[in-house]
Amino acid sequence: MTTAAILGVGTSLFGKQPDLHPSELVWRAVDEALRSAETAPADLDAVYLGTVFGAPGVAQRALHALGVIGVPIITVENACASGTTALHEAAEAVRLGRWEHVLAVGVEKMTDQFAGAIHPESTDIEGRTGLALPSLYAMAATRYQHEYGLTDAELAMVAEKNHAHARFNERAQHRTPHTVEEILASRMIADPLTLLQCCPIADGAAAAVVGRTTPGRRSVTIRSSVLRSGRLWDHRSQRVWGFDVIRDTAAEAYELAGVASSDIDVFECHDAFTIGEIVTTEALGLAPVGEGARLLHDGHTRVGGRQPVNPSGGLLSRGHPLGATGLAQVAELTWQLLGRAGDRQVDGARLAVVETMGGGVAGIDGNACAVAVLEGPSA
Repeated sequence: MTTAAILGVGTSLFGKQPDLHPSELVWRAVDEALRSAETAPADLDAVYLGTVFGAPGVAQRALHALGVIGVPIITVENACASGTTALHEAAEAVRLGRWEHVLAVGVEKMTDQFAGAIHPESTDIEGRTGLALPSLYAMAATRYQHEYGLTDAELAMVAEKNHAHARFNERAQHRTPHTVEEILASRMIADPLTLLQCCPIADGAAAAVVGRTTPGRRSVTIRSSVLRSGRLWDHRSQRVWGFDVIRDTAAEAYELAGVASSDIDVFECHDAFTIGEIVTTEALGLAPVGEGARLLHDGHTRVGGRQPVNPSGGLLSRGHPLGATGLAQVAELTWQLLGRAGDRQVDGARLAVVETMGGGVAGIDGNACAVAVLEGPSA
């Protein structure tokens, strides 16, 4: 088997960019990724592009203008995990020797589709009742609070931390820090989640060039990459929605990489809503179930703490262009592992984990979860 590595990454800016065509967002991300990988478009053997609401042909429409033609181009949709699904497939293709250089790219133009929250899918049982994702996460938060005593202020601490991190991310949509009091005072969206505890929609693109590791080249090794869909989630489920699929996916990724959660220096996880980060950090093994808030109180997950989570500002600050989010997380961790993250750099970062979980289908514990363990160069 060949070891797959991330040779270069790139992103667009993130935010509401109604005047930009999806192709323009892709061009900015892919051009940066190819330049940083020192790879020409003609060197690419295949492309995986993740998008959720993109128009048919969005991949080919964007890529042909960059000279990426005549190769397999595969579009994947896996809810919020679409971008990391693209990375997973690219890494597997390289690892198995199918191709040498594969481009993983994600793009979403949310402002073409929505003015606020994503509309519930009417073909789904829960969607027909009007149950949108803010409501689903709010229900998870209410249950978690009932079982473990989590306070509203502790929920808001997640947003306070991630908005503070985003001050140093020039590509993030929202870079203004907020106090816990300001977060709690923002407009209620789905009790107990206020506006500043919900990720904003965004337009954006992100890309990664995946290839073989070569001696002397500073690249980021993909130690493992695991992709799962959720199991049945019903009256037999003991944890809040999303916990089980994240825990199981992460456990397999750790095992394949030969690491434990305590070995990881920095994480980018799916904080679409504040409760999401608390549940996810527990599922990733950073804290026992019911004790995720402790990580916020002692600074464990802040930049400067033992294991920073979402130094980019996360979805709460960067925004959530669904198809691009996973690869935006990968780009952040690649910069961290190469020591190129500027004022948000995690000192000594060598091992990193990216986790993206997409949901929205009634009856299962998440559409998909992708977890990858990444390793920076030794010197």
